[in-house]
Order: sequence, then structure tokens, then C-alpha cells
Amino acid sequence: MVTIKPPNLWQFINLQHEKILLAVIAQIELVLLVMAIVTVTGVLTGMLVWKRLTLVEAVTGFWSVVYTIPSLAMLVFFIGPFGLGWLPATIALVLYGQLPVVRNTIVGLRSVDPAIMESAAAMGMKRFTVLRKIQFPLAWPVIIVGIRVSCMLVFGLSTIAAYVGGPGLGDYVFSGLAELGSFNSMNKTLVGSLGITIIALLFDAGFVGLKRITTPKGLRIG
Repeated sequence: MVTIKPPNLWQFINLQHEKILLAVIAQIELVLLVMAIVTVTGVLTGMLVWKRLTLVEAVTGFWSVVYTIPSLAMLVFFIGPFGLGWLPATIALVLYGQLPVVRNTIVGLRSVDPAIMESAAAMGMKRFTVLRKIQFPLAWPVIIVGIRVSCMLVFGLSTIAAYVGGPGLGDYVFSGLAELGSFNSMNKTLVGSLGITIIALLFDAGFVGLKRITTPKGLRIG
């Protein structure tokens, strides 16, 4: 009786390279879309509420509650109104990614020395100009850390989004686990988990470079 051995990981990747590449592209597109929305909405929210402690507590409290909702429950909740696919996955990931960005935007803006802003105002600069040219650049190193943390969080949760038909490499992870012990199950799981890990590390390295490029020289550490 001839025993057919399953292909090793590299053979599996070679056989499935076109499908894997499409999943990688979808994974990157999903994270980029989610982080674009999270960054814009999170930073704007922080800029709108940072001055008022009551609003700060209300907004951060709300996003903290959202953050505590189990991710699978959140994803399943959106199946009803939005069905399967990109939309429920994107909405759920955007909601989960808000807290680090909003919180760090508020912390960054509130950490700027009021004397600096008062001096700028005394020189005739308008409030928005002070925020745009002085306060926001000084707060940026803290804000981008929040965006970076949010991005890594989104990568982790995007794997679970495969349960609702979300795009990316998560489908390889869960289809492999569901078929554990069968032909190619381990290869599928490894392709999905290693692929997401590698892409996440590349994104994280990109944030390190982006922070250095966009942070004023006087605020850089090292």
C-alpha cells in the first residue's frame, strides 16, 4: 500500500502561491483601510475633547467598554445588519482600534506645557494655529504610539474576522485548525499564522521609521 505524504510547508506555499498572495494583499488592504479610518476618527475625537475632563472621561469610558466586548461576539453581532464579508469585519475592527488612538491623542495634547501655548497666544497666534503648529507636533510622538498599538491590535483581531467572511490570512488559520489532523491542515495553519505575524512585524517596523521621520528632531530620543 502506497502512503501519500502531505507536502511540506514550502511545497504547499509553492502550490498555493497565487491564492496565498491574494490573501496577503487582502490582509494588507483590510488593515490599511481600518487604520486610515481609526487614525482620522480617533485623532479628531481626541482633539475635540482633550480640554474638557468630563468629555475625556465619557469618551474614554465609552471606548473602554467597547474594548471589553468579546471580539467574536462583536463580529457576530454585525452579521445580522451587514451580512458576511468586508463590511462587518471593517466596522468591528474600527471600533476595537479606537481606544489606543483616542487615549494617546488626549494624553499627548494634555501633556504639552500650557506655558508654551500661552506664549504662542501672546505672540498673536490663533488657537487653531497654536494647535496645528505647536501643540499637535509636540504631542505627535505620543499619538503615533497609540496608532502603532492600535495597528497591532487590529492585526490580531483581523484573524478572528475570518469567522464572518473577513478577508485576509485568517481563513487559513481557522480552516487549518478545523481540519487538524487531515491533509495539509498544519500547512494552512502555519501559512496563516506566520503570514500575519510577518506582515504585522513589517508594519511595526514601518511605524518605528515613520515616528522617527515625522517627529521633530528636538523631540527624538536617541
